[in-house]
Amino acid sequence: MTKIFKAKIFPFNQQWFGILLLLLMANLFTPIAKGQSSLTINECYSLARKNYPLIKQRDLITKTKEYSVSNAAKGYLPAFSVNGQATYQSNVTTFPFSIPIKGFTLPNYSKDQYKIFGELDQTIYDGGVISNQKQNAEANEIIQQQSLEVQLYALYDRVNQLFFGALLVNEQLKQNDLLKADVQNGIDKAKALLANGMAYRSSVDELSAQILQTEQARVELTATKKAFLNMLGLFINSPLDENTVLEKPAEPQLSQTISRPELMTYEYQKKTFDLQDKLLNAQLRPHFGFFAQGGYGRPGLNPLSNNFQWYYIGGLKLSWNLGSLYTLKNQRELLDINRKNLDIQKETFLFNTSVTQKQQNADIEKYMQLVKNDDAIIALRESVKKAASAQLENGVLSAHDYINEVNNEDQARQNLILHQMQLLQAEYSYQTTIGNIKN
Repeated sequence: MTKIFKAKIFPFNQQWFGILLLLLMANLFTPIAKGQSSLTINECYSLARKNYPLIKQRDLITKTKEYSVSNAAKGYLPAFSVNGQATYQSNVTTFPFSIPIKGFTLPNYSKDQYKIFGELDQTIYDGGVISNQKQNAEANEIIQQQSLEVQLYALYDRVNQLFFGALLVNEQLKQNDLLKADVQNGIDKAKALLANGMAYRSSVDELSAQILQTEQARVELTATKKAFLNMLGLFINSPLDENTVLEKPAEPQLSQTISRPELMTYEYQKKTFDLQDKLLNAQLRPHFGFFAQGGYGRPGLNPLSNNFQWYYIGGLKLSWNLGSLYTLKNQRELLDINRKNLDIQKETFLFNTSVTQKQQNADIEKYMQLVKNDDAIIALRESVKKAASAQLENGVLSAHDYINEVNNEDQARQNLILHQMQLLQAEYSYQTTIGNIKN
């Protein structure tokens, strides 16, 4: 029984082992054979931003801010300076009397005098000027980064044009295959009729010429697709070929709220005006500091000696510049004017964006209606083509008339493809316009 059981089971296991091995090899080698890679539009957005040369400015802007803040903070460090002077004066202090004290004589001052000294100044209170400088450096960095974001955001529209252009051509290539199949079907039927003496050779030739035209159209479409992919590849810094699969994106959820990066730029710029207003107040406050001075010269600090002397002096220093009071009102008026100009720029931007938004909404509604009509037209054209195919097979319709019906259906399908892509591109352009693309 054991041998009989083995004889029955061994061929069974060997057969299934072979099948499993073939399936395993198919799974291993299928992706390699296809050699295809897929690419989404969001991936294109991300790669275009990452590889655009302007993105290199981001680190430079950050470093500029760091150096500016560091330089401003150094305002609290002691400042050391070295000064010197040599002078000759027309007159000096003299004494018109003498003091009758033994061993004491009044000094005679020289008209040439010399002084060299080092001075150390330490800020104690500057009214908030240094703090304001640091805040301004940080605010300027944010504005520059946001301005860079505005320029990078403009890439999305260019990616849209290239991505959807390539996607449209790809769909047209698929339709080209269907058209070629319909024409080839007509050729097969015309040849059968010719063999039975029910058709002329010219009918087969006319259909053959049509299929050559279809192949020519495919060559042009393939070249156009290659051009789109090459340009898109430059933007994302990745070579794309005919094996690259562009994934058709889903229809986005359309929003009405405008959230473009330009709006944040306006808000950040407005904050710099507030910082400038605070700087005006800081400049009106008194400044306190400590100073120390040491040097060598003639005369020194001793007024009764005309000899070279070492000396030092130190203490507190107060400075209060009230000259800015004269221009304070005008400077604040200028800040108010700048704020109003910025509000006008923001209002103008929102107005123009709203106009574009309404135009794109109208385009979206138009393409929706066209797609709906295309579906109905295709159904009718397909019915007519099927009837024409049957008539050609029965020899009651000429090849020329059959080609016309095939072309009519093809044109209807081409219109549908075009309108579908135009609808999708219009929706994504709308998202770009209102700033609803998140990356």
